[in-house]
Amino acid sequence: MEPESAFPDLLKYDKNFEELCRKYKVSEMFIFGSAIRSDFDPEKSDIDIMVSFRKMTPAEHADSYFGLLEELEKYFGCNIDLLEKEAVKNPYLKKNIDESGVMVYASA
Repeated sequence: MEPESAFPDLLKYDKNFEELCRKYKVSEMFIFGSAIRSDFDPEKSDIDIMVSFRKMTPAEHADSYFGLLEELEKYFGCNIDLLEKEAVKNPYLKKNIDESGVMVYASA
């Protein structure tokens, strides 16, 4: 198994990242895929993120999803592949995220 990247752990202590999650009503956020492995290349790779939002109206939900996506791309300076936990139906992808994903945010 390859060594993991340290950057997901650093996000847990970043106040700007925390504020971003609160602003868009995130309840949980996980990073998975190459971003958590040593083969991550910020010049070529996107960042795979799975997120859950707090309960809100459909209009608020759309604003939160697209607002979060835009701000995450600015924050990280690369493309973000943003999945919602509730929308992941593929059992293999779900298992992969469950087994290898790193939680970087959880609301109190």
